[in-house]
Amino acid sequence: MKAKNKMTVVVAMSGGVDSSVAAALLKDEGYNLIGITMKTWGFDDFPLKDSGCCSLEAIYNARNVSTKLGIPHYTFDFTERFNETVIDNFIKEYMAGRTPNPCVLCNKTIKWGVLLDRAKELGADFIATGHYARVKKDDVTGRFFISNSRDANKDQTYALWQVSQEGLGMTLFPLGEYAKTETRKIAEKLGLKTAHEPDSQEICFVPNDDYRELLEIRVPDLKKKLGNGDIVYHDKKIGTHKGFPYYTIGQRRGLNVSAGKPLYVSRIDSENNTVYVDDESGLYNITFVAKDINLMKYETIESPIKAKVKIRYKDTGSMATLEQISRTEIKVTFDEPKKSITPGQSAVFYEGDDVVGGGVISINN
Repeated sequence: MKAKNKMTVVVAMSGGVDSSVAAALLKDEGYNLIGITMKTWGFDDFPLKDSGCCSLEAIYNARNVSTKLGIPHYTFDFTERFNETVIDNFIKEYMAGRTPNPCVLCNKTIKWGVLLDRAKELGADFIATGHYARVKKDDVTGRFFISNSRDANKDQTYALWQVSQEGLGMTLFPLGEYAKTETRKIAEKLGLKTAHEPDSQEICFVPNDDYRELLEIRVPDLKKKLGNGDIVYHDKKIGTHKGFPYYTIGQRRGLNVSAGKPLYVSRIDSENNTVYVDDESGLYNITFVAKDINLMKYETIESPIKAKVKIRYKDTGSMATLEQISRTEIKVTFDEPKKSITPGQSAVFYEGDDVVGGGVISINN
C-alpha cells in the first residue's frame, strides 16, 4: 500500500463542522486532499433556502475552511443529476402514497455515485465525508461493511446502507471514532469558521422543512386533483382529505375528523385516493417485505438470521428474523409487533454494531 503522503483523498465538504474537521484530521495524517463541495439544487428554484447544506453560504464556508487548511477546493454542479434522481424520486414516492428517504438515495447516487466517479477521474485513492460511521472489512470474505460510530447519538449508519462494495472500499470516515463534542472542540482549536455551525436537521432541498410546499411547487393543482378523497375508519367514511400525498403513516394532526378518540393514518391507497385511519393499536404490524436490498456483510443470507432492525432514522431498533426470499427481497418478522411500519422508508439490519444491509419497506401484512 502507498504511504499516506502519496495518497489522494477527495473530501466532500458540505460547509458544516463535521466535514471541515474530517478534512483537518486527514490532513494531519498526511494525506493529499482535494476539497469538493457539491451544488445539488438550484438556488432560483428554492430562493428561501439561503443557508444549510449545499447553499451559497455552505459553499463559502467550505472554501474558507479549505483555504485555512491549505488545500485546493472546487465546487461541482450536480444539480441536474440530483434533480433527476433524488428530487424526482422524492415527488414520485409521495405521489404513490409512500414516504421516501432522500438522504439514503443521495448517498447512493450523488456522494457514492457521481462524486465517486469524479474522484476516480481525478486519480483519488479515497473519498471521505463527515459521516459518523466506521468502515470495516471481513478478512475472510473480503467484504466491506459499515459499523456504528463511537458516538451513538450522532450515528449515521442508517442512511448509508445503499453504498456499494466498491464505494465502501474507497471510503474514509475520519469521525467514526469521535464524539460530536470532540469534533467541535477540534474545530475551535483550529480556528475553523464552521466550528459553531448548527447541525443540519432538515432535508436540504425542502423549503421551510415542509415537503408539502415542494409537492405544491412540483405538482401544480395538487389539491384540486386529489382533494376531497375519502378518509375511512373501519370500512366507514368519516371525512375527506386534501390529497393523500399530504399524509404519512402514523400521522395524527391535520386529519380533521372526530371519532371520540385519537385516530392515526394507518394506510394510504394512492390508486383510489383514500386515506385509512385507525386507533393507535391498529398501527402495529409484525412483518413486512424489504425490497431493493443491498447486503454489505454477507453476499446472501442463506438461511434465516436474527438481527436488530431500524425502520426510521431515530428508531433504536427491534429484534427480528430476516429471511431472504429472492435476490432483491427480504422478509422481516419482528419478535414483537412494531408501530408505524411505513412503505418507502428504509429498513436497516444490524448484527451488534455492524450493518448487515438494508432495503426499502414495501409491503405490510
